Amino acid sequence: VNFRALTSWVGIARLFAVVLSCLAFSLVASTGHFGTPYGTWCMFTWCFCFAVTLLVLLLELLELYPLLPLSWDDFTSAFSMLAALMVFTSSVVFPATFISSPCSSNLCARQAVATTASCLCFLAYAVEVALTRAKPGDISSFLSTVPGLLKVFEAYVACLIFSLLDAYSGEPGLRWCVAVYSICFIFTLLIIIFTIGRCLTYIPCPLEKMLVGYNFLALLMYLTATILWPLYSFRGKSRPNPCSTSCWWNKSLGVTFLTIFNLIAYLVDLVYSTRMVFV
Repeated sequence: VNFRALTSWVGIARLFAVVLSCLAFSLVASTGHFGTPYGTWCMFTWCFCFAVTLLVLLLELLELYPLLPLSWDDFTSAFSMLAALMVFTSSVVFPATFISSPCSSNLCARQAVATTASCLCFLAYAVEVALTRAKPGDISSFLSTVPGLLKVFEAYVACLIFSLLDAYSGEPGLRWCVAVYSICFIFTLLIIIFTIGRCLTYIPCPLEKMLVGYNFLALLMYLTATILWPLYSFRGKSRPNPCSTSCWWNKSLGVTFLTIFNLIAYLVDLVYSTRMVFV
């Protein structure tokens, strides 16, 4: 039994994440008000992060993780980054959807405490990401480096974009944007999976230079999507009144901002990857 898995700073951050995620979904479950798609997503996030983090703690406590056919450091780094992004999204979506002002009832109080627990859970995962991030010059675990963490961010933002896509079949420019999101998501996800599965060594080409080339192409593709999506989505159209959260205007605006976020992420990824390979 390796008790350092619980007493190290990383282990303590994971323990906090387990307790806080459990508190969040328990309080929301006690209210019974999470039936909408947004509520279901938040509950799934807290339950998923709780279960996987608890499994990680048990495997490290019993020192069983070396038996798994995967790169453990890459897996835990990728999961902590993914969990931080998912919990952050839930910490924003849940109160915006379910908490109304003024908040005076017992139901609202439990929802507010659950939101607070979710925010603290995000901080716990962010601390874990910071503690496990590779130091400059250390590339033994790719997904713990800045380019590796950005890969997880890019894939997650692409998933958010897919969840907001609505009517786009009528415009060739919009179809191109969807193709950009899909192609970049697939290749980024394959890089993450191959890294965790220790399959990158079988690729018959210089991996580092291939990643630099892919980041450059993805950056160019997202640059075109950043221009074409708002151009074709809003051209000749005004914002409906009223416009709810499921309104096509708000969804298109969300896709626009998320596209910009991924464009910046691929730019930073290209800069860091180029420095790692050539500098």
